[in-house]
Amino acid sequence: MDKASNDAEGVKFYNRDEKKGVWMRYSQMLLPTRKETPAEAEVISHRLMFRAGLIRKVAAGIYTYLPLGLRTIRKVEAIVREEMNAAGAQEVLMPMVQPADLWVESGRWEFYGKELLRLKDRNNRDYCLGPTHEEVITDLVRREIRSYRDLPLNLYQIQGKFRDEVRPRFGVMRAREFIMKDAYSFDRDDASAEVSYQAMYKAYTRIFERCGLRFKAVEADSGSIGGSHSHEFMVLAETGEDVILSCNRCTYAANTEKAVSLLPETGEPHKGGAVVPTMEKVYTPGKKRVRDVADFLKVEEKRLIKTLLFETDQGFVAGLIRGDLELNPIKLKNLLGVNFIVMASDEEVKRLTKADVGFAGPIGLPIPVIADPSVMSLHDAVCGANETDYHLIHVKPERDFEVSQVADIRQARAGEICSRCGKGTLESFRGIEVGHVFKLGTKYSEAMGATFLDETGKERFIIMGCYGIGIERTVAAAIEQSHDEDGIVFHESIAPFSIEIVPVQMKDERVVGFSNKLYGALTQKGLEVLLDDREVRPGVKFKDADLIGIPLRAVVGRKFKEEGLVEIKSRETGKVEEVLADEVVEILESKVSHD
Repeated sequence: MDKASNDAEGVKFYNRDEKKGVWMRYSQMLLPTRKETPAEAEVISHRLMFRAGLIRKVAAGIYTYLPLGLRTIRKVEAIVREEMNAAGAQEVLMPMVQPADLWVESGRWEFYGKELLRLKDRNNRDYCLGPTHEEVITDLVRREIRSYRDLPLNLYQIQGKFRDEVRPRFGVMRAREFIMKDAYSFDRDDASAEVSYQAMYKAYTRIFERCGLRFKAVEADSGSIGGSHSHEFMVLAETGEDVILSCNRCTYAANTEKAVSLLPETGEPHKGGAVVPTMEKVYTPGKKRVRDVADFLKVEEKRLIKTLLFETDQGFVAGLIRGDLELNPIKLKNLLGVNFIVMASDEEVKRLTKADVGFAGPIGLPIPVIADPSVMSLHDAVCGANETDYHLIHVKPERDFEVSQVADIRQARAGEICSRCGKGTLESFRGIEVGHVFKLGTKYSEAMGATFLDETGKERFIIMGCYGIGIERTVAAAIEQSHDEDGIVFHESIAPFSIEIVPVQMKDERVVGFSNKLYGALTQKGLEVLLDDREVRPGVKFKDADLIGIPLRAVVGRKFKEEGLVEIKSRETGKVEEVLADEVVEILESKVSHD
């Protein structure tokens, strides 16, 4: 350590030693703050990341990360790396450019769709920019793993990916190019795979806690990745694009694609043995919507049966749901085991029902019909007649029509009863997905022949898991959750700097001299400090300090000159504390180390 010297105000400082810390002066940084926001910025994080000089747009969904933004990203990466290593995962780095052969082998080359950016090399061979790395990691492991003694194994990387989003938006939250931590576990059996899954679940919990985030882990659909079981880690924010349903009595939580609930009693007036009259066709001119039909026939909406037609990669199917409820296409997709599901076009609806859209019904349809239990419990119902301008009344399920399957395909809603405990009520929250953990099972190992030899010498497929965290999404979600009208409020663990020193009068030698020495002393202690040494008005410095959101601000100004005091302000609470100049280093150090 260099020899210490004493400042006039009684504070110990050290000469500059580059190895002790990072020296950052505002005047030397590329930190272009702005008052204006991009016209396309729809959410707070996009606006503030632009205004605070964290990002700049290159093209739709593609961004350059400026020094302040990159420092924050590296902070998140460091936390992720530490927790992944602590959980026993090993870091690798896989290529972003992937050969089509692997994707054809897994069956996803065509299935993944237009989000997969395909390209050819000079030899006309097909490649893609990797949106994910299941194929590459499975190929690696099938070449290297031979025996049960090589398992379990968990490999992860932090790397750029590319998905050609049809509508990139929300800044870095739905970008085309992004950084992801993706990990893959490999196990010999289901019991071992569950241990790996729980280890990652706990690691993710620690990661997001360390990032200072309020979040929920919710049951989720596995989407295009596949697999039997998954959880999303959702940062709670009013601006979140996803809706979460959570029980107010137990730990159950799920996104709306996955959530299951119990319906309260419907009060169906015709239950209790009353005979339902014979089904009858009635004229309902131009009445296509549930509300219009119910009003016209003077019945409750819950007496209607909605018949919705879908196209899948295995053909067409009809889904039945009670008139006052909504059908969940993701539940229907998972029930059918299909790769994709979309609403049938108007032309296909007319072809299948022989009627205009709005008059479809389950009776006489030439396709499989899946009914939600809410439909089968109806006693005297109304449905479309598969004839333009006509509906059927006095319809009784099972008596008047049969279905291929009865299953929960209903969209759960806030206010309904929790299916897990049967006592609580589901409450609705908005969230931003920052992490997702999947049980893949043998989906990829079977498709690509990733096997091992067990104790008896028998060849078996490796059981896989997949675990992803969006690095920039985590930063954006933190900003969505923690900001105010003046700018970002960074949690200390992911802030680009811990402390900002603001000398108010740059022409005053005592103010500047003390600020420089304070800067050096804090940096010597390994703290990350930004010194605003710009020759601009104090108001500009304070506004920029609030905008970029560094947790602690040390103001060296009039009170320092008159009373030897430095003002310390917390960005989170706004609390201002005046401390003696000769104690400021120790006090600032203690505040950082205690966060």
